[in-house]
Amino acid sequence: MRTLTWIALAAALAGCSQEAPLSAEAARGRQVYQAHCLACHNADPAQNGAVGPAIRGSSTELLRAKVLEGTYPPGYAPKRPTKVMQPMPQVAADIPALAEYLR
Repeated sequence: MRTLTWIALAAALAGCSQEAPLSAEAARGRQVYQAHCLACHNADPAQNGAVGPAIRGSSTELLRAKVLEGTYPPGYAPKRPTKVMQPMPQVAADIPALAEYLR
């Protein structure tokens, strides 16, 4: 009986942790993130990945510079000193959606 109580409590708490629904733009950004970013960054953009740092909150300016050109905006201090990330020009049209998701 005690096990059933814990299972019921766990199920109830799991339902409380749901996030607000994403806008259509943010949902598209999540798809872009999952398709192009998960190989190096964490499934949770707020956490560091195996290769890439946490990128939750990245500005559109940073995303454009890093994703499209492999550089950083003027005055930006990188979280990691590596230069592993290659430019991904195929993502250019989806930068606004990616920024919305990471916001």
